[in-house]
Amino acid sequence: MMDLNLSAAPAADDLIKDTSEASFMADVVEASQSTPVIVDFWAPWCGPCKTLGPQLEEAVRGAKGAVKMVKVNIDEAQMIAGQLQIQSIPTVYAFHKGQPVDGFQGAVPQSEIKQFVDRVAKLGGGEAPGEALAEAVTAAEEMLAEGAATDAAQTFAAILGEDPNHAAAYGGMVRAHIAMGEFDQAEAILNGAPAEISKAPELEAAHAQLELARQAEGAGPVDELRAAVAANPGDPQARFDLALALHANGDVEGAVGELLELFRRDREWNDGAAKAQLFTIFEALKANDPIMLNGRRKLSSMIFA
Repeated sequence: MMDLNLSAAPAADDLIKDTSEASFMADVVEASQSTPVIVDFWAPWCGPCKTLGPQLEEAVRGAKGAVKMVKVNIDEAQMIAGQLQIQSIPTVYAFHKGQPVDGFQGAVPQSEIKQFVDRVAKLGGGEAPGEALAEAVTAAEEMLAEGAATDAAQTFAAILGEDPNHAAAYGGMVRAHIAMGEFDQAEAILNGAPAEISKAPELEAAHAQLELARQAEGAGPVDELRAAVAANPGDPQARFDLALALHANGDVEGAVGELLELFRRDREWNDGAAKAQLFTIFEALKANDPIMLNGRRKLSSMIFA
């Protein structure tokens, strides 16, 4: 299992501070020689500053030491504001190696703030935490693909320790427990997902995979079901059961084919069970999976024929 080593971060007091004209040189220009410094120019009377400041602080703390932040009250540092030609506030500058290298003015969405902080973090040669977590997710997915489900689950858990709302890691954790045959644990993890990500595609896909895994437990023998369908092609239950058995044995394309044929023959059977099962399979597959894309195209052609 890989060691994320993402927990060691400077104390908040070391990351964010207020400065004055007297200490600006030390806190910003000199400090940026070793670590990029983001400077937030604000004033007590500035409404947007009261929103932007905390959002910026949150993103800087999330960078875990890759950047620092200094706050400058322009009412108390008019000379610095004049030297840097601050025309309006909020204004944010990033300093690296003693020079302003990036910045923006006005309130911006939280997503853009994070992108800005990640971009500044790279200036110091550090890796943005978001990228480090993405690499960790990729490594965990590789473990899962290679059958090392326990190691994958531990890595996904470490990622969630850094970012509890990381949807890809949450979905990966569920799928790791499915791979270990721990369906109840996988369901408990899904049910405990934070509300902010409960509808994320990664969790929807994991839910679909859990549903398919539970179905596989009761799937019948493929050969017997195939023979039953051959003997009575018009038996919808036999064809549906064959689709479940095919999927349980790894023949996803075959399962989709049988469900499409069932939908073609009787789309209303069992309250539209064929269509619902197709959607469950499609949801469990990756967005660019050719089986999913081809299956959706064929299903749509039948629906709108």
